[in-house]
Amino acid sequence: MRARTTTTAGLGLAAVLTGVLPAQALAERPPPPAPAGRAASTGPSAPSEAGPAGAAALPKYRDQHLTWGPCPASQKELNAAGARCADVTVPLDHADPGGRTLTVAVSRIKATAPKAERRGVLLSNPGGPGGTGLAYTLALRPALKDVAGRYDLIGFDPRFLGESSPITCDPARTPAPPATTSPRADFDAAVRAARQDARRCHARGDNAALLPHASSRDVARDMDVIRAALGQRTLSYYGVSYGADLGATYAQLFPGRVDRFVVDSVTDPAATQYEQFQRSGAPAERALDEWAAWTARHHTTYRLGRTADRVRAHVEEVLAHAERRPLPVAGRRLTAPLLRMILKQPLTQAENDATVASLVRDLVAADRGELTEPGPELAAMLKMLNSPEAADSMLGGMFFMCGDGGWPAGGWPMATETYWHNSVRSRATEPVFGPFVNGITAPCPFFAEPPREPAVTVDNDVPVLMLQARRDHTRFADALAMHRALRGSRLVATDIRGHGVYGREVDGLTPVPCADRAVNDYLGGGELPDRDRECPAPRVG
Repeated sequence: MRARTTTTAGLGLAAVLTGVLPAQALAERPPPPAPAGRAASTGPSAPSEAGPAGAAALPKYRDQHLTWGPCPASQKELNAAGARCADVTVPLDHADPGGRTLTVAVSRIKATAPKAERRGVLLSNPGGPGGTGLAYTLALRPALKDVAGRYDLIGFDPRFLGESSPITCDPARTPAPPATTSPRADFDAAVRAARQDARRCHARGDNAALLPHASSRDVARDMDVIRAALGQRTLSYYGVSYGADLGATYAQLFPGRVDRFVVDSVTDPAATQYEQFQRSGAPAERALDEWAAWTARHHTTYRLGRTADRVRAHVEEVLAHAERRPLPVAGRRLTAPLLRMILKQPLTQAENDATVASLVRDLVAADRGELTEPGPELAAMLKMLNSPEAADSMLGGMFFMCGDGGWPAGGWPMATETYWHNSVRSRATEPVFGPFVNGITAPCPFFAEPPREPAVTVDNDVPVLMLQARRDHTRFADALAMHRALRGSRLVATDIRGHGVYGREVDGLTPVPCADRAVNDYLGGGELPDRDRECPAPRVG
């Protein structure tokens, strides 16, 4: 259910822009009457996307005829499930809808319930940024259970990703890490890599003209074109992580178009994406402590120490050594920044504690020169990091992190020394993950031009159902900030270490039945809960 990206692991994003002139966006139809008991937000707290600039060109987008056919050959599971796919035409620049266009690939699994029980379409997004969602309906459908048949389930690849007018970059030329290094040398290598990423993406084709239009706000506008092209007056939606913040963006821009919206694992809409990365360091350190305590209880299996302090010490020792000499594993050298990323990703879910223990056991052996070959967990991680899918995901995330002017995905400092100084300061309280989450993880300082649109401010009373884990790497306090900004929302919380609360069983994780019922009752036609709700935490491990 959650997008598995390496750059943005453990972080959800969000987007809604303020202070935008009406002429800067694609016009929308007059909003329909709000469903009974659900007043749509209007006025300055929920800026309209309507405006004269788009009025003349709007019909060619909202009234376009979609040609449904087989999904791309690469989407074997979608085709096997009987899904059909189509391309929706959207403007490259929603402020100039008479200009150049893009195509956004959408998939549809049609409703099966009797007509009287159907509720329209349910759009979804699995997170990222950089995650593709054309086939996400296949993961969502089993979680929805009987509710799935009441909707046309709609997946889509956001602009410039997957099958949606994809942007590709020139190949990367990444030198092998040297035999010896230092924290500053590793940082300088990251700066060089970021500069190269920016150059190789701007240099290819006409990417320099396209990249300024890779923003979360543009994706939300595309979603509204999808809604209109499907002949729907309103839209229902489920999004997790960045997809949750994308849903909040849409609700802000198009409040009169919202039907049933569920946002799962959000961030603070008043914070930049860099600040969200920084804030994830402390929860990640606490997750490491939880893992260390679990691993100490399983000393006979992993031999990493009988106390949590000793287990954690192994991790810090490996990193300290890798900051001088990268670890040799399977013919490659693993630097400390790479090791921090490898460890942080699985710690997001408590169910991965055994995986992390196996990873650390191998890394300790490699540090001692005793590892003959990596175990299945480390081998799988290295294979994933070398895969085209991981590279594409990281590139896709980069487009939107550097295209957003602030929340949900942007807001990166332009001075590279800022990242270095923050990394150094973080070591005192966050020795394992501080240097990673404070470092330069996006090439935005080297992009050809700054984002065209400002950061988003969320401020409305549109009814929304929120889900959040209390021990997520995205802080619970940040979710409460979103809850306050979405004044019409209800929050369903549970005390687990995890990212994504709904439909966890689909990913092989421990389900939260109370949360699953709350979502399915709401999407099935019920009302929002009359108050916030705390779901019992399931036992993990």
